[in-house]
Amino acid sequence: MSNSYRVAILGATGAVGAELIELLESRNFPVGELKLLASPRSAGTSLTFRGETLAVEAVSETSFDQVDIVLASAGGSTSKVWASKIVAAGAVMIDNSSAFRMNPDVPLVVPEVNPQALNHHQGIIANPNCTTILMTVAVWPLYQVQPIRRIVVATYQSASGAGAMAMEEMKQQALAILQGETPKTDIFPYPLAFNLFPHNTPINEFGYCEEEMKMIHETRKIFGVNDLRISPTCVRVPVLRAHSEAINLEFDQPLSVEKARDILSTAPGVELVDDSKANYFPMPIDASGRDPVLVGRIRQDLSHPCGLELWLCGDQIRKGAALNAVQIAELLVEKQLLGLRR
Repeated sequence: MSNSYRVAILGATGAVGAELIELLESRNFPVGELKLLASPRSAGTSLTFRGETLAVEAVSETSFDQVDIVLASAGGSTSKVWASKIVAAGAVMIDNSSAFRMNPDVPLVVPEVNPQALNHHQGIIANPNCTTILMTVAVWPLYQVQPIRRIVVATYQSASGAGAMAMEEMKQQALAILQGETPKTDIFPYPLAFNLFPHNTPINEFGYCEEEMKMIHETRKIFGVNDLRISPTCVRVPVLRAHSEAINLEFDQPLSVEKARDILSTAPGVELVDDSKANYFPMPIDASGRDPVLVGRIRQDLSHPCGLELWLCGDQIRKGAALNAVQIAELLVEKQLLGLRR
């Protein structure tokens, strides 16, 4: 990655935007010029990159001129507004929203799982949902050794999944409750502090919420297995940062706990945390601010000879969002997949 590239971050003032800036610097991405873009109300804010203070600009029709990569994390509606203009300007858009994930012409990429999908991009690349990213990083290495028939997963999703304002709201709710006051709920529909509730995205006719359906459809697309059976239950929990997932896997044939541990101990993007003697397994507090998906509590499913159970924790803002996007950008540079349409 010897050349330098012109990079724009759309949604620079949000929680993921801040993490994108930090990752571009800490991973030494070859940024020649960095543009920080946001809504007009956030314009004028100052942020730091490589010791230089940069002003956040209001996104406009000319924001993407001469830009090579746009890291978008400003929500689906914003991505839809600007996507065609980004592509028309000759840039590649790596989008963190759900706007284009299920578009058959848009690669949905987890670099540890399906990097080859980038070869066919047409200017837009989608970042999967956070829970999908974490699950696929842990499950894919096992799937490659032994085909999986069914995945049953329960997620324990932190406040960070709803953004910086949601994280702050949970802090304020905790303070209010401890002081005997009624907690305010502006971001979440119910108090999250000292509480939990099923994910509050819309429920379909089958009783599954939108967040759960994302895990089903996105995992099938990433794995390239349209009939993979997946049953998710998504829950919001009073954790500030980092999601957790309890996963039950049903394989075609038995896969031993020892073999699964061996596979995951060297799997890219995974850190094995599986100390049964000390009863020490992945925790959100250990995953927060870190890149790997922590995996442990690997055990035989006592109800099924071909079943395994595992538990994981991963930082939703890093691997679940910003890190995955930066890794995609790194692959685009490595594979020389930028600037092909100029």
